[in-house]
Amino acid sequence: MTIENASPFFAWDVSSFLALFLALAFIIVVIDQLFFNHTQMPVTDKEQKPILGRFIYFSLFLRFNKSEKYLNRPKIVQWSAEFFPVLLLVFALRGFVIEPFRIPSNSMMPTLLTGDFILVSKFDYGVSIPILNKKIIEFSKPERGDVVVFRYPNYEKKSKYQGADFIKRVIGIPGDKIIYRADSLYVNGVKINNKNIGAYQGVESGSTMTGFKHKRELLDNNPHNILLDPNQHSKSVKLTVPEEHYFVMGDNRARSSDSRFWGFVPESYIIGKAFGIWMHWDKSLKLDRIGGFD
Repeated sequence: MTIENASPFFAWDVSSFLALFLALAFIIVVIDQLFFNHTQMPVTDKEQKPILGRFIYFSLFLRFNKSEKYLNRPKIVQWSAEFFPVLLLVFALRGFVIEPFRIPSNSMMPTLLTGDFILVSKFDYGVSIPILNKKIIEFSKPERGDVVVFRYPNYEKKSKYQGADFIKRVIGIPGDKIIYRADSLYVNGVKINNKNIGAYQGVESGSTMTGFKHKRELLDNNPHNILLDPNQHSKSVKLTVPEEHYFVMGDNRARSSDSRFWGFVPESYIIGKAFGIWMHWDKSLKLDRIGGFD
C-alpha cells in the first residue's frame, strides 16, 4: 500500500499541543498589550527567593525572577508571557533537532528493548516543518539498515493507531526488489548473509524470546543483530518498493508488525533517524543503560 491510501500525517501529539499552547500564549499577550490599560504600578516586592526556589523558577521559565513588566497583569497574562520562551525552546528542539521516543514493544529486539528511551535526530535527512513534517531542505535519504521513527501510515484507518509513531529498520529503499523467504533476506537478487551468534538470552519483558536464534545480519554498511524463532519461519514476502516509499522490518522478525503485514512507509512520514539510548525502564525490572546501537 502507498501514500494514496495512508491516513493523513497530521495528528494531535506533543508537538501539536506545544504549537497550540504557543499560539494561545502569544494571542493572550498580544491582546493584553493592544486592548488593556498598562499603567505601570510601583513594584514593592523585591524579596529574594531562596537559592532552590530560584533554581526551580529558572528551570521553568529560563530566568531567575519574574518579569516586572507583567507583575501587575492578570495571572493568565503573566503565565503566558513567562512560559512562552520555554515552550518556544522546547518546540524548536523537538521540531528541528532531537525528539525523544520510548520503545513500546519487543519488535526491535535485540537492538532495542521494550522500555528503552532513545533519541531521534530530526535533521539527519533534512529540515522539515514541525507538525506537518513537510521537508524544506534535504540532506540525505534513508539508507538500508537505518533505524527510523515514522508516523504509522495506518492504511487500515484504525482509530487506535491514529497519529501513532512506529520504529523499524529500513530494509528496502525505492526501486529495491525484496524477497523474504524462510527467514532469508534477498535484496535485488542478492542474498544477505548473516552470522550465527548463538542462542539468545532474553531479559525482562523480552524473556519469552530466550532460546531464539541470535544472528548478525550483514546488510550493506549497517550490519545489525536480529532474532529468529527456532520453531517457525516468520511471514514471507516478494515485492518491489515503489518510489518515495520504504520497506521496513523489525529486528525481532517473528514478533514484528511491519511492512510485510501493512505496507510501505511513505518517505514524507519518516520523522527521523534513531541514534542512541539514553535510558531504559521496563515495568518488570528497572534497569538503566546508556549508549548507542547498531
